[in-house]
Amino acid sequence: MEVTARAPGKIILAGEHAVVHGYTAVASSIDLYTVVSLRLRSDEDTVKLKLNDIGLDFSWSVGRIKEVLSHLGSPFSSTPTSCSLETIKSLATLVDEQSFPETKIGLASGVYAFLWLYTSILGFKPATVTVSSELPVGAGLGSSAAYCVSLSAALLALSDSVKLDVSQKGWSTFKETEAELVNKWAFEGEKIIHGRPSGVDNSVSTFGNVIKFKSGVMTRVDSNMPLKMLITNTKVGRDTKALVANVSARKSRHPDAMCSVLNAIEAISDEWSTIIQSHAVDDLYLSANEEKLGELMEMNQGLLLSIGVSHASIENVLQTSMKYKLASKLTGAGGGGCVLTLLPTHISGEVIDKLVEELGSFGFQCFSAGIGGKGVQISFDHSS
Repeated sequence: MEVTARAPGKIILAGEHAVVHGYTAVASSIDLYTVVSLRLRSDEDTVKLKLNDIGLDFSWSVGRIKEVLSHLGSPFSSTPTSCSLETIKSLATLVDEQSFPETKIGLASGVYAFLWLYTSILGFKPATVTVSSELPVGAGLGSSAAYCVSLSAALLALSDSVKLDVSQKGWSTFKETEAELVNKWAFEGEKIIHGRPSGVDNSVSTFGNVIKFKSGVMTRVDSNMPLKMLITNTKVGRDTKALVANVSARKSRHPDAMCSVLNAIEAISDEWSTIIQSHAVDDLYLSANEEKLGELMEMNQGLLLSIGVSHASIENVLQTSMKYKLASKLTGAGGGGCVLTLLPTHISGEVIDKLVEELGSFGFQCFSAGIGGKGVQISFDHSS
């Protein structure tokens, strides 16, 4: 039997950078997924990891994993636990034994997370795990969280800690308590990859829909608007830590002005969450709400520009989308990365195609995505 889990990526709709200073941010799932397929094997004595999108395959004998991680003991799938420094060193030994291209060494932490989650949840069973994704890596769309969530979900589905109806066909969801367990394990994987993540990305990926986040407290929001965004990946890498540090430095130099800016960003976040929870009574009402959200995006982008996190590539997207009277804003840390453009329900496919073509001329990558969809889902294949 093969189990497959898929988990969505995420975007920040409003509140990036402000959230670092204790203000509200609003994040949403998008219908672009990372998919993990897991098949336990009785014909081999190895654990294989295949990362399809980046062309990397890894294989360890079960005996070797047991030898290096013998101190872990039995699997503890129902008790999400942080990976110790001692275990990180052991994982490094296993990863270092593999052929890892120097150009992709930055992805090694994702392999560490795999080995930790796998052995912690399933122990030392031979298996093949295949990962594929629609999410670009390092673009601020929650690719690592979607990876950790889908991986945790697939592993837990074959553990003793969750009870699933394996006879059900198609995609199914976890019960609330089981989804919480998936989320906690995914957060442990995120900590291996990122050190001190906020927990927002894995929570959005696990539960889907929209989440408000303030001072470490997450509130799930049910969106009632069928919103669609064009996501433009500028492919410009950014240093998130440096951007956050620069905003903090600006706040230290101009405390009163920055306080006003951050308060304004929070007001936008609050209005976003209010609007998307409203029920559209007719097309006219929906169109009016879309127009309000577009205005909020434009204001938010102006505020983000004022705190120094925009970039020439982002401005190119803004100016291009403005030609088509569409509102855009950066999402995530800024300084490159991705830009959101709201696609109103009345917009024609022809206009979208023209916009995508023009943005493509800059070397940008575009894809449209619905926001506020389902979180992690699971399916079983008995034919394999």
